[in-house]
Amino acid sequence: MSTQRKTDFVGEQLSEDAVHNFLEENPDFFERHSSLLGTLRLPHITGGTVSLVERQVSVLRQKDLNLERKLKELVDVARANDVLAAKLHQLTLQLMAANSLADTLKALETALRTGFNAEQSILVLFGDPKSFTDIHAGRFFKVVERNDPALKSFDTFLGNHNPRCGQVRDIQRDFLFGQYANEVGSAALVPLGRKSEIGFLAIGSIDANRFHPGMSMDFLKRLGQLVAEALRRY
Repeated sequence: MSTQRKTDFVGEQLSEDAVHNFLEENPDFFERHSSLLGTLRLPHITGGTVSLVERQVSVLRQKDLNLERKLKELVDVARANDVLAAKLHQLTLQLMAANSLADTLKALETALRTGFNAEQSILVLFGDPKSFTDIHAGRFFKVVERNDPALKSFDTFLGNHNPRCGQVRDIQRDFLFGQYANEVGSAALVPLGRKSEIGFLAIGSIDANRFHPGMSMDFLKRLGQLVAEALRRY
């Protein structure tokens, strides 16, 4: 037969004696339920209660540290967003000042390389390559027909209107970055126009974790909208 004391009830609630008996029989209760300490009111008196108060203070201090860490993370994100917003604003002014497609491409390539630390970038424009033979933007600018077989591997991306981030297939890297494909560990593909009607922007990084599916797409979406509107002028 069990020798454990039975729980005493007063109406529908536990009596103080029942709580006392339970804690007496389970001295490690607050060790197993430390989160409860943060909600208790305990007088700091001498005797056995002191250790419980100290434990409660420790729990509350840990909560403060967690909140402080989360706050710091939010502040860091906010500062990073402010920096990106300032750079995007600067790019907007530069694109507005451009008077030709060549100037627009130059402004965009320079901003991506120096302002946004893009290790590799290329703008793919859909159209007749013969119509752009006077544009000399190096490997940053590639003109292809929308139905070019080389774009087959991009069908899923081109059928959507959202940026895509992560590791890209070898055939896609080779098409976009050519001899520099091995230097790209991750990439962001940014549609220009709905379902990439104008083309798309590809930004590559040697860091395999810089662009990943879980990252925020807001900045990339705004960048795509800005570049698309700048290109529509030509």
